[in-house]
Amino acid sequence: MSAFDVRELLEVAGRGETVAAGRAEPGAASVPLAETVVSLPAKAISPVVIAGLVRAAEFALIVGLGAGLHLLLLRGVVPFGLTYAGAVAGVAALALAAFQAAGTYRIGAFRAFFKSAIKLSAGWTLAFLVVAAALVFAKVADHYSRLWLGAYFASGLGLLLIGRFALAVVIGAQTRKGRFDRRTAIVGGGSAGEELIAALETQGDSGIRIVGVFDDRNDDRSSDVVAGHPKLGTVSDLVAYARHTRLDLIVFTIPITAEARILEMLAKLWVLPIDIRLSAHATKLRLRPRSYSYLGSVPVLDVFDRPIADWDVVMKTVFDRCVGMLMLVALAPVMLGVAAAVMLTSRGPVLFRQKRHGFNNELIEVFKFRSMYVDACDAGAAKMVTRGDPRVTPVGRFIRKTSLDELPQLFNVIKGDLSLVGPRPHALQAKAANTLYDQVVDGYFARHKVKPGITGWAQVNGWRGETDTSEKLQRRVEHDLYYIENWSVLFDLQILLMTPFALFKTENAY
Repeated sequence: MSAFDVRELLEVAGRGETVAAGRAEPGAASVPLAETVVSLPAKAISPVVIAGLVRAAEFALIVGLGAGLHLLLLRGVVPFGLTYAGAVAGVAALALAAFQAAGTYRIGAFRAFFKSAIKLSAGWTLAFLVVAAALVFAKVADHYSRLWLGAYFASGLGLLLIGRFALAVVIGAQTRKGRFDRRTAIVGGGSAGEELIAALETQGDSGIRIVGVFDDRNDDRSSDVVAGHPKLGTVSDLVAYARHTRLDLIVFTIPITAEARILEMLAKLWVLPIDIRLSAHATKLRLRPRSYSYLGSVPVLDVFDRPIADWDVVMKTVFDRCVGMLMLVALAPVMLGVAAAVMLTSRGPVLFRQKRHGFNNELIEVFKFRSMYVDACDAGAAKMVTRGDPRVTPVGRFIRKTSLDELPQLFNVIKGDLSLVGPRPHALQAKAANTLYDQVVDGYFARHKVKPGITGWAQVNGWRGETDTSEKLQRRVEHDLYYIENWSVLFDLQILLMTPFALFKTENAY
């Protein structure tokens, strides 16, 4: 959780002390210099996920090799049983513990093969020595084949080193492409900004790549170039910049004592799906080491974290694709029936495609069964559908009330544009009380810190359908933000199970 309360930021924005971030989007103008350096770098790879996969692969290799050698050398002579299974498990557990303690599961270690090879060899040898000593002291060493132990040690070390060499080649290539860089924007220039940048850049293995500096102060107090990095604009420009290129981290160099200024900036930036940190490098305030997180050896205070990252992304993606595919197969007969009803009762295409905002405000195209007459379709949703709307076909009225028109969005889930569960994606020109959504609710675009979904916490709590008042939209956004702050796979499963019952509440669905 953040060290700053989201409600406090909204209150700051609501008092008019800042321009709400949502109102500057999605068409906010960027500073020309920022526009010139915006690129589309390769998608990032999570070092946490890579390290976890390498651990799992090496554990499987060690266990599989021990069992495989027994099968090859001792089958029919000595039973595998608990005797050999215990030895294999002990070697695997001790080896991985030694590798972890030696720091061989960091991205830097994956790249540096020769240094890692020495640590890997030492850890592998130590694991075997400990197991051998345990067998001797337990007086069971005679129960084990020396041929098996020797082959296990030699072949295991060889396979581990071959695997790490191949890994070093792959990781090195991906590193050169910037796949492991944490693309970082510095907020605040001057001497504090220069000191922080210097501290970060003297660490060769921090993984930090500074893309530029953003500062609201004029050039007299913050120069155009800070420690060799260009000033790309103001904090408002940073929001637009982060929408157009990959940005992983924002670090404030502003003193902690400048509370009002920090809150003013955070009220603009908290809508982004990006880690935000407050530098403690130059502050005189000294907390206990555990109070900080670290960028290399540079201490920072956590302000906001990206809500779904690393293994959470993997779990949600696997959940979406697997469950989405099962639902698509199970609901195929229903979808075919709806498609036939739409096709036979009104002319025009069966599917309706509509541009909406997805993760981080990117434009996506979602699929729906067409529920309106073809000449009355409103792709931009400039006019919300109301009760008895003459634009809606008789079949469309039924499938909208029952949400059957949303079923084709399962294809969006398989494609990766949507999640099964998340804030519902709204049409670009959707309005509440004749006002665009982002102008009704401050911080509206914070809904886009995660992928939108087919169903969501707001929908199962009755906030689906027409949003003809600002209060309805406010309540929907509140539920969306609660979901984002409390996400888990179990929460997704709960919402999916609640969705069929929520569909019976059709008073706001037209």
